[in-house]
Amino acid sequence: MFEMTPHFQKLKKHPLYLQLYEFIKQEIQEGRIQAGRKLPSKRKLAVHLNLGLNTVDAAYQQLIAEGYVESVLRKGYFVVELEGNIIKKKDQKPPQQPNFPEIKSEYKIDFNHGEVDLKQFPFSIWRKLLLNTSCQHELFMNGNPQGERNLRVAIADSIFQSRGVRCSPDQIIIGAGTQYLMQLLCLLLGKNRTFAMEDPGFHRIRHVFQDFERKIEGIPLDEDGLTVEHLRRIRADIVYVTPSHQFPTGTIMPISRRMELLKWAREKQAYIIEDDYDGEFRYVGKPIPSLQGLDTNSRVIYLGTFSKAFIPSIRVSYLILPPDLLKVYHQNFSGYKHTVPRIIQEALYQFIDNGHWERHINKMRTIYRKKNHILTEVIQQHFDNRVTVIGEKSGLHILLQINNGLSETELVERATQVGVNIYPTSLYYEKGKYSHEPTILLGYGGLSHEELQEGILLLKKAWF
Repeated sequence: MFEMTPHFQKLKKHPLYLQLYEFIKQEIQEGRIQAGRKLPSKRKLAVHLNLGLNTVDAAYQQLIAEGYVESVLRKGYFVVELEGNIIKKKDQKPPQQPNFPEIKSEYKIDFNHGEVDLKQFPFSIWRKLLLNTSCQHELFMNGNPQGERNLRVAIADSIFQSRGVRCSPDQIIIGAGTQYLMQLLCLLLGKNRTFAMEDPGFHRIRHVFQDFERKIEGIPLDEDGLTVEHLRRIRADIVYVTPSHQFPTGTIMPISRRMELLKWAREKQAYIIEDDYDGEFRYVGKPIPSLQGLDTNSRVIYLGTFSKAFIPSIRVSYLILPPDLLKVYHQNFSGYKHTVPRIIQEALYQFIDNGHWERHINKMRTIYRKKNHILTEVIQQHFDNRVTVIGEKSGLHILLQINNGLSETELVERATQVGVNIYPTSLYYEKGKYSHEPTILLGYGGLSHEELQEGILLLKKAWF
């Protein structure tokens, strides 16, 4: 038997069989135990190293499983011949890993439209609900592909009360984010479709259409939102819209335009994808019913999310399918498992069912209305008529059109120099179609009153 003397560390976290396995594997990789060489029998090696027979057997079995060693009946264990590029030389250095810089925020103020006010989040209630649901063993197994029925029932009731959406819980599919659900929709609707969308519009949805190689037609906007007249002139049979708070302009589509859009869908037997991403937050006038609630011909696909009204990281969005598309889903795609953990779904259901959701929404609507008022007031105070505020009547962001001779890029760069992160709007337009006065997006949901005022003062210093 050739000499095999690994150095075992009995206090090491790795068990002895893994240490032996790693030692033999390294000896094989570095060529010190060559291909075809017979290894000591399990009994002899156990005696030699003063180890248990089971320990040696476990190490050998792992080497066999990974293809380093083979067991030959009545002959013993032999080293398998490996490809040359697998054999490591003793002084061979590991491959250089890519050096990705760590992203650190150096901004004093970040007007990120995707952030919410975490200081107002009901941490204690949510923690208690998560602890309760984490002890429910039945939630440890896979559930309904469409999501937990309790949550779907709660969503159906909630959005009927708040948005006028009419649906059965069986029409709802819960998924991890709007982009995932849009991918599912692309599969449901098929390849031979032309998708129309607002221009400017939500760039992440445009990316989904592009990644699925769907034909896209950009539809310009007017003061009432997407122009149906232009939509009629193209061959699109699906249109994606954000009517309750157009992204990014903030336009609220009036009831007359909504009815016009529904008429187009009915006449053309087309579908409308209504993304109601922050329809809970409207600060002026009465809420306008959702397109889905006005639809009497089952032509609207409704998208909703908890990211804006609750927390972004929860990754709970939902899709409401018309009956004909629901049939296609069950025939072809019900094998796709749900993408939101059942524990999260059950906790969210209890949050809604116990009345916490309604109280939270009412509270946050008041808080965001106040922030909206402070932001627009400070802008008016310090910028006067040198800027135009757009889309301040709802949602968690506004647009700021600046008239000072600077380009969009220059505005962003100068803001960065004073420690403020702002967001250009040109990326929301189809490539090459941005031809407006430089316009910046300012999100305010995650900023305090003091930060809002400080941010505007810093922008004044940078731009004027």
